[in-house]
Amino acid sequence: MRKVIVGLLLLMLPLAGYGQTVVEMGIDQLLNLVTAVADTLISDGVDAAAEVLAQPAAAAGTDSLSVVEHRQQSFPLSVPAGNYSGIAYLGGGRYAVVNDKSDTDGFHLFAIDVDTLSGELMNVRHEGFVSSGQPNRDGEGIAYVPLTHSLFISGERDNEVLEYTMEGQLTGRRLAVPAEFKTAKRNYGLESLTYNAQTHRFWTTSESTLPADGQQATTALRVRNRLRLQSFDDNLQPAAQYFYEMDEPSVSKSASTYALGVSELCAMDDGRLIVMEREFYVPSGKLGSFVVNKLYLVNPDTAAAGAAVDKQLLLRFRTTLALFSYGLANYEGMCLGPRLADGRQVLVLISDSQNQYKGVLKDWFKTVVIQ
Repeated sequence: MRKVIVGLLLLMLPLAGYGQTVVEMGIDQLLNLVTAVADTLISDGVDAAAEVLAQPAAAAGTDSLSVVEHRQQSFPLSVPAGNYSGIAYLGGGRYAVVNDKSDTDGFHLFAIDVDTLSGELMNVRHEGFVSSGQPNRDGEGIAYVPLTHSLFISGERDNEVLEYTMEGQLTGRRLAVPAEFKTAKRNYGLESLTYNAQTHRFWTTSESTLPADGQQATTALRVRNRLRLQSFDDNLQPAAQYFYEMDEPSVSKSASTYALGVSELCAMDDGRLIVMEREFYVPSGKLGSFVVNKLYLVNPDTAAAGAAVDKQLLLRFRTTLALFSYGLANYEGMCLGPRLADGRQVLVLISDSQNQYKGVLKDWFKTVVIQ
């Protein structure tokens, strides 16, 4: 069924008014778009599929990336239930993972094996928790700095980014986060954190619009969240700041739970950023819940400091909770993983299952390969 729909969509896109889009897109971007439309059409219907087509796609050329998406997987025998919200690559197949509801402040250690040719997940193993001995800070983002062999963790409770040794001890150092981030509304603070050793830059942002920058999007208020992408240098001081505009909410019907925000950033070696937008919708009856994740590519070097950055859609995927489908995945963590044998880069994504909520949700992992 899926292959038939993909083939029909490839034939129909030019007839439906998307001819110019097809011409401008590379083959990888086109196949990603059509596959996303097909999957959404099968699981969620015509209106949801039309919303996929409405998103701006990355144009072919030197600034575009090709993307290969792999299926999500869970590893219940080797990964304990958690609230995993951020991930950082340590090298050698090992990762540090932050849990926003761990008993104490600290981080988990994981071993994640990927196929060196395809980038598909092979195995994920939990190796233990390293505690700082302090109360949980609602840790959301985590970044590894090879030069100091230390980790930085963003806490949404205090909106601070603190440094930890690999033994879990606080060093007393922190990013000099600008005062405006302290005004973030509860649960909409510093959700993301990334660092790149090639560019020597940290990046973070609030999950949603800060009070000084406008109103936050809801199902009843279909505005575009306006966020501040904030960078920091190796001296932990603020560097350039840019504005980032999210997509509007895709739904206007009432929800028992609704969250629309940026759940993670990923800094690339060439200075560009991958931004993960996350829309989480839960109706009163729970069935019909969905999460839409969109990965956008932005290049801060093309914008003046303080200006808004342009964005290009790399990938959109949707997970749902239905009567016979329990694939709902709230992806909150993302980092660069290893490079494959052919030089392509692996992105590793991790989801927050709310401690495997009600025995229904799973701790999903996913890889995306970019070039």
